[in-house]
Amino acid sequence: MNTRFPHRFESVSTSVQEAIPARWRPMLAHNRQWLLVSAGLLLLLLVWYLFIFVPPAPKPQVHAIPVNVARAVVRDVPVSIQVLGAAQAWTSVTVLAQVSGKLLRVDFAEGSDVREGQVLAQIDPAPYEATLTQAQGALERDEAMLANARLDLQRYRALEAQNAISRQQADTQAALVKQDEGTVLLDKGQVAAAKVNLNWCRILSPIDGRAGVRLVDPGNLVSAGGSVSNTPSTPAATNVSSPTSNNGSGIVVINQIKPMALTFTVPEGQFQQLMRLSHGFQRPMVTKTYSQETGALLDTGEVNIADNRVDPTTGTVQLKAKFPNADTKLWPGQFANVELMMDVLPHATTVPVAAINQGPNGLFVYVVDANKTVWMRAVSLAWEQGDVAAVKSGVKPGEEVVTDGQMVLKPGAKIQIVQPSRRRTT
Repeated sequence: MNTRFPHRFESVSTSVQEAIPARWRPMLAHNRQWLLVSAGLLLLLLVWYLFIFVPPAPKPQVHAIPVNVARAVVRDVPVSIQVLGAAQAWTSVTVLAQVSGKLLRVDFAEGSDVREGQVLAQIDPAPYEATLTQAQGALERDEAMLANARLDLQRYRALEAQNAISRQQADTQAALVKQDEGTVLLDKGQVAAAKVNLNWCRILSPIDGRAGVRLVDPGNLVSAGGSVSNTPSTPAATNVSSPTSNNGSGIVVINQIKPMALTFTVPEGQFQQLMRLSHGFQRPMVTKTYSQETGALLDTGEVNIADNRVDPTTGTVQLKAKFPNADTKLWPGQFANVELMMDVLPHATTVPVAAINQGPNGLFVYVVDANKTVWMRAVSLAWEQGDVAAVKSGVKPGEEVVTDGQMVLKPGAKIQIVQPSRRRTT
């Protein structure tokens, strides 16, 4: 180091020596080694002091994580199925004209309640009254001919007994009586048919229910098939039972809304369980229906009707529930949520559904211990209904579980309870 600048180093050393007073120079030169040792000891003492007496820097404070908790309680848990159902009239009838003719009037108010046997409409009865008169006239004529033939038969029998006429003449007269009896019987049938057609001119309500919007106006020519025509047709009776016709519509549709039906489907596996619980649907099962918009209870009824087949395309079975619908909260065509009560789990340990978490190894909850520390615990569920989960194993009654704030938790984390657990009575 000093080889490059020897003269400069020597000049600096000389200057330092000259700066020290002459009386101190011998002492410094004598005690140089002692000073070096003392400096080393002072350095060691300084390091020892720093390690022993200077307190270490404080550790960062661990903050408790705010969470909501709930207490596991024991109670009876209802087991039910919740599905979407469609309301429909318990009985729906499309009223059709059963005879053809001009529609004179409609005697019901659209959208009003009607009673069974109430007159709904009137078809012009004049053609059918004339037909009835003709049939009655033919009947009276043929009855008179039959009476005369019977008198003649009595005379022929008396003459035959006296051998005044041959037996063949008497037998011919007896056959004529039989023929006239058949004619009279045919006439009676025509009279009865004419009366039926005349009665069908008055269209009556077949059930109690609510009438819809009328499908045809007075003045139209209606046919027996339910169509509207512009040309009159021959009066005739009909036994058409289908609610609609290829040629037109009926007079009005009447829906029975008290009671009301609600149809829905359940999976095939649950259907087998329902069959077992209801003894083949011989025992009605309690059913509730709720509004889709507000969730309010609409009505309580029962299920005792099941379809006779499994739909192979969906693997479901259709069920039909009956509701009194006293307050007419259900309406045909309305969709509503259906809750079918299946069973009750007695004395089950329950926690809120919000406490259940899904992990890579299955379901788990965070359980809070006495030191406000949380620990993961695997659980298995017996049933989940609404916001309540029935726990089969993993949680004991009285333990507190975290219901909100789990995303930032890990086992052993400290917590601060924001919402204390609410004690419930079992």
